[in-house]
Amino acid sequence: MLLSTITSSIISSSAISSSAISMLTTPGLPQYGATVTIGLIVLLSLKEVLSASEKWNKYLNNSFNLAIVPLLFSFVAIVFFKVLQII
Repeated sequence: MLLSTITSSIISSSAISSSAISMLTTPGLPQYGATVTIGLIVLLSLKEVLSASEKWNKYLNNSFNLAIVPLLFSFVAIVFFKVLQII
């Protein structure tokens, strides 16, 4: 009986400490900041180069915008989180 009480108190204290740790972790967005930034730069560069070619049309423009807009929102969110970390 005493052993089961000690075991249950150890398990419950372990569960409490693990939930406290998970509550203090930062959001997962900034860990992919470099990938988002590089992807955004590459897509913006490709869009700029291809817009000067004869292959450019409104469908290609829409395709690039479809990929660039979410990356742009992610980039703004990453900058916002980084600024909050400094403050």
